[in-house]
Amino acid sequence: MTPTSSHEAAPPAPSLSGTPEPSESASPSRRELNKAATRSSIAAAALDLLRSNGSGNFTVEDIAAVAGVSRRTFFNYFPSLEAALASVADGFMDHALEQFRLRPADESILESAQAALMALADPMSVAPMAELFSLTQDNRSLARSELEAWEHCTEQIIDAARSRLGAGISELYLHALAGSVISCGKAAMTVWFAERGPDLSAESLAVLRQHLIDAMGLLGAGFAPPSDASPQTATASPSVPTTTDRF
Repeated sequence: MTPTSSHEAAPPAPSLSGTPEPSESASPSRRELNKAATRSSIAAAALDLLRSNGSGNFTVEDIAAVAGVSRRTFFNYFPSLEAALASVADGFMDHALEQFRLRPADESILESAQAALMALADPMSVAPMAELFSLTQDNRSLARSELEAWEHCTEQIIDAARSRLGAGISELYLHALAGSVISCGKAAMTVWFAERGPDLSAESLAVLRQHLIDAMGLLGAGFAPPSDASPQTATASPSVPTTTDRF
């Protein structure tokens, strides 16, 4: 059980989005909202300390103090400091999956994934994930945080695809699909960082968003050799099969 101290009702940071746990009721309860706020506050505190102190210069106890919770409460939400940092990417993935689930059931997985990314019109939606990626590039001791973020995204993609395609779908198919999507996401982030560095301006994040969309288009098109058209033009409408036995 999670302690219910008065600190746990702290509001979440604006840039981070916690996800309330599933509930049988149509609306989340106050307890669930408080838990989501606490989780978000802990993640925000971890990221703030990474920004200000740098890698290796803060502890779980420091994070708990900034978040206004006990050490025990921290471990009720996260198994490690790295896991708390990795969770800053949850909000982006949650929003993308919300859009994915709104897509037609007979649409191919990758067409839905690309459309979901395009629906996130605000480039700032990728800011938390981009910042985590940027901060961990020069601090390889935090590579575990980045790895945990990608692993969590992989699990969510598998769950979303299984929900779309049914419980009987091959586990190999699901894991190969999720692994391919994540690899394209990593490629988009790597190219963006090489081009823009730690620039988190709206303009720079718009470039990252487009790279993510284009990477999904390339995957959906089977990585056909690029034409003379620009990447955005070439991948805006990928030729992706819409049968349920293909990506």
